[in-house]
Amino acid sequence: MALKCGIVGLTNIGKTTLFNCISNTKGQTSNFAYSTNKSNIGQIIVPDKRLYEIDKLIKSVKIIPVTVEIVDIPGLAKGASQGEGVGNKFLADIQQTDAIIHVLRCFDDNNLPHVEGSVNPVRDREIVDLELQIRDLDLVERKITRMEKVAKSGDKEARKNIEILERVKAHLEDFQSVRTLGLDPQEFQVIEDMFLLTAKPVIYVCNVDADSAKSGNKYVDQLKDALKDEKAEVLVIAGALEAEITELESEEDRLAFLEDAGLSEPGVDKLVRSAYDILNLMSFFTAGPKEVRAWTIRKGMTAPQAAGVIHSDLERGFIRAEVMKYNDFMQYKTEHACREAGKLFVEGKNYIVQDGDIMHIRFNV
Repeated sequence: MALKCGIVGLTNIGKTTLFNCISNTKGQTSNFAYSTNKSNIGQIIVPDKRLYEIDKLIKSVKIIPVTVEIVDIPGLAKGASQGEGVGNKFLADIQQTDAIIHVLRCFDDNNLPHVEGSVNPVRDREIVDLELQIRDLDLVERKITRMEKVAKSGDKEARKNIEILERVKAHLEDFQSVRTLGLDPQEFQVIEDMFLLTAKPVIYVCNVDADSAKSGNKYVDQLKDALKDEKAEVLVIAGALEAEITELESEEDRLAFLEDAGLSEPGVDKLVRSAYDILNLMSFFTAGPKEVRAWTIRKGMTAPQAAGVIHSDLERGFIRAEVMKYNDFMQYKTEHACREAGKLFVEGKNYIVQDGDIMHIRFNV
């Protein structure tokens, strides 16, 4: 299941620094606005210590964690939807992502001028949101025009769809994002094919100075207050500090650095897990002598659907799944011991896979 998150924000707010902390590829950072003309693309590993605990007991040849594709969109500006700054080409890049990580500058630095002249994350969020809303509004209006032509022929479904689209249009014209409209699943199907930018789930990341890494600062407080009615997740990450940590070679040095900063784990680990959560995802595991591997599925998937993530043949020929719970496996140490203790379960086609399940799929094609 290919997953993609896009990092967005104004220029010179630390997006690429954050991207470099979490990605297996590095983007070029600069103190100059609009200094790049393409998006950076990389992969990030979803942190999951359970994989390594399972491997301690299995001792397989390799460990394969879940990865998520990350896209660092060049800095946006006022008028981006009309081609200003880096232009609307990059808004199309955001359309291809599953979730948005919106980075906001929450630190002072005289050597890094702010494109708007001052540090104000509330204003910066509104600027970016407006550009995304304008882009969405254009797409919705175009679809309404197409639907009206169909509705003239007496198509009742088209008329119903126009009503939903008009609600979406009014919401955008009121400077609101589609994700806050509260469309039910059936209504959402009407706009699903447009991949609207403001319909995507979002995580707000406050990029702060090192001294504010643990408890935030006044800028973080201002943003949280502005977002209190949106129920959005706000993470505090010191991008420059995290960049220093990633440069350290040993795990021991990284942990010591974190401890000195008053942190229990890298902020970017929290970011990756949050992105995983807002997409309503979870992991199940397969374990054997060749590999211990995590697989990404959407919450609520059945055993055959989860098997299909591994290979379509497994879903097509699914017979049953032999399932151990992670905590049970940690307690009993082996598959045999779990079976003897009645902790290895044989599940059929209606079984809903749970986070952390260790599964062996039986199939016949």
